[in-house]
Amino acid sequence: MASTGRRLPGAPEPDPEVFGSGLIDEAARLDTALDDVDWFTPPPGAVRGEFQAPSGTLATLSMGDPAHPRVLLIPGATGSKEDFSLMLPPLAAAGYFVVSCDIAGQYESSGAGPEHLDPPRKHYDYPLFTADLIALLEAGGGAAHVVGYSFAAVVAQLAYAQRPELFRSLTLLSCPPEPGNSFRGVQRIGRFSGWASPRVGAALMILGIRSNVVRVAPNRMRFVRHRFDFTRRSSVSDIFGLMQHAPDLRPVLAAASLPKFVAVGEHDLWPLALHRRFAQAIGAKIAVYRGGHSPSETSPHQMSRDLIALYAD
Repeated sequence: MASTGRRLPGAPEPDPEVFGSGLIDEAARLDTALDDVDWFTPPPGAVRGEFQAPSGTLATLSMGDPAHPRVLLIPGATGSKEDFSLMLPPLAAAGYFVVSCDIAGQYESSGAGPEHLDPPRKHYDYPLFTADLIALLEAGGGAAHVVGYSFAAVVAQLAYAQRPELFRSLTLLSCPPEPGNSFRGVQRIGRFSGWASPRVGAALMILGIRSNVVRVAPNRMRFVRHRFDFTRRSSVSDIFGLMQHAPDLRPVLAAASLPKFVAVGEHDLWPLALHRRFAQAIGAKIAVYRGGHSPSETSPHQMSRDLIALYAD
């Protein structure tokens, strides 16, 4: 498979297994120089807003000219729109209108939930998140480039399966690489994941994040703990249960002709071999970045560089 990225004419194609973490350029130098940023403050020029989705009001953060092609950046469980803050400026500078949002039940979208649906439901489910994403896509008046992060990567696949004409490209960031119980491939804890109830699994996941097991920077940790004060625990529990029953959309994606991109950190929750196998199964380009589950935070310039190249192609 080819990798994304700019190459000099006649230069050999980078090995997708080392692309990203092995390419040294200005984007890599900028990521290496990243400091412990203030995640509470949006980048200069970013605009806070709201979107009325089927499940309720979603908080948004956008940058760029709304007349330009859109890029939707969708965070996953326990995440928020701020997870993409460092990617907004380079993507907007490249000529895109970039929008991120907190998904239903999370952080500043905590008020959105199944009780607002018609008819009301008791739990967050795949149709809820998929309908919200499709509504976001429809509201822009045309197809968009979509980046789904972790759980939202599964939602993005479902939305594509229902409405492929709304997608210009599909990027799956730190996506669970296997269907069914997607936690089973997670290193160390995978073999126990089938025994955990959604409530217990979500509690353990939140405990691990709040305990800073992966040793993230102090400013980042303060922000992560802050947004837990708003995120609905029921949404996290329901999402954990959904990820124990991830759909298999590999045949649908393999048949898709749009640009597809798998982005992952070299120390992700799932082994890289599973991510490479997934990318190969769906015919996607793949890039591996330094760091863990959050390349949008730790390698934002390199990931933005590769997205811009993908969109140009």
